[in-house]
Amino acid sequence: MIKRIVFIVIAISLMACKNEKPVNVDYVTLSGKITNHLGNDGSLRGRKYKKEIKIAKDGTFKDTLHLKAEGTLYSFSDGNESTTLFLKNGDDISLTLDTKMFDETLKYTGKGSQNCNYLAKKMLMDEELFSDKLYSLDETNFKKELEAISDKFMTLIDGDKDLNAILVKNEKTQLKQRMKLELEDYETKQRVAKLKGNPSPQFNYENHKGGKTALSELKGKYVYIDVWATWCGPCIGEIPFLQKLEEEFKGKKIAFVSISVDEKRNHDKWKKMVTDKNMGGIQLFADNDWKSEFVKAYGINAIPRFILIDPNGNVVMANAFRPSNPNTKKNLEDLLSK
Repeated sequence: MIKRIVFIVIAISLMACKNEKPVNVDYVTLSGKITNHLGNDGSLRGRKYKKEIKIAKDGTFKDTLHLKAEGTLYSFSDGNESTTLFLKNGDDISLTLDTKMFDETLKYTGKGSQNCNYLAKKMLMDEELFSDKLYSLDETNFKKELEAISDKFMTLIDGDKDLNAILVKNEKTQLKQRMKLELEDYETKQRVAKLKGNPSPQFNYENHKGGKTALSELKGKYVYIDVWATWCGPCIGEIPFLQKLEEEFKGKKIAFVSISVDEKRNHDKWKKMVTDKNMGGIQLFADNDWKSEFVKAYGINAIPRFILIDPNGNVVMANAFRPSNPNTKKNLEDLLSK
């Protein structure tokens, strides 16, 4: 009788365990050891998420993360170096790295680590495959090599069957987009490279002082063009250097032109900033911001961007030195002395 009672108790206990619902974990545990730690605290960033990660003097750390969005990418940084992680609730990830060889020594262990290790391998592959040598190829060989690179990344994605399904789907979508953009960027660079020594694309834009100014009106002078916007910090940082250049070359055979690619809704902001900062030279407002024909012709997708055109209207440099670069002044002096 006693044995039967014991058996019934055990059976009931087993049934209770079987029917027990799994505990939902609403956090991620992140820990690790950083060799040659740079001495500052680390940080974790994601979309609308930022948290400081306390790192001990010996490079060890451990933190519990309550993420606003799980199953997505986050950036972990130590000093100027950073790496990308894929995190979801329930993950318990530990990383090790040496800051002297950050990407090469980065390793993850623990629950969910396979997703982060994939991203680390991807980063190393990216650095290896997208080298300067790739962009020096002719168009036929570039397209062939780009297709081979795409296949290598796809093999990396499909090679680990334990990768999170959301990550796999996003990576394949982004890979397809990346290859499309790489080809477009290559074609743009090739087109811009051919501009050197040839007539520059034209513009005829609104002048801050009234009316319009066309590039053709500046024939007979060198034209140093600054493509910028009011919201661009690095652009604004170049303004004092540009003003100094304008003063140093005052009366010389050179025109300084600034073209804003601000959207039309920021037109008044542009007018005010030009006035408030006492910006000299010829201040113009592009007719269709980034989609302006002149901007597209030069393949401009990042600012500030500087362009130098000769007195005959031909391109000297499609991507000229910034005003803050000492080479700019010397380059202009050499040209004007000829």
